[in-house]
Amino acid sequence: MTAWYSHHVFFCTNLRDDPARPCCAARGAEPLRAYAKQRVKELGLAGVGGVRINMAGCMDRCGQGPVMVVYPQGVWYTFASEDDIDEIIREHLVGGAVVERLLLPAPRGRR
Repeated sequence: MTAWYSHHVFFCTNLRDDPARPCCAARGAEPLRAYAKQRVKELGLAGVGGVRINMAGCMDRCGQGPVMVVYPQGVWYTFASEDDIDEIIREHLVGGAVVERLLLPAPRGRR
């Protein structure tokens, strides 16, 4: 079976009602998701057979956020700037290499 996309990237854009609880939206996830979507289009990577950038609700990792996950590999990243997004696009989505410095640690009790 052929995958519809080479990479499907989900950005948590969750916004919590309680400002005392961390959320990705309060940490700038939406503008950086929009930037990633724009860059992927500009680079000709978007669309069937290429890269798809999507919003997601809470993925239960907001305390480490903002967060994104790249499928089909299931690689979780945190990011803070357009430079981080550019590095993930260049190194992971184009080059196939995990960006170690932006990786989220595996959840406790999991491999």
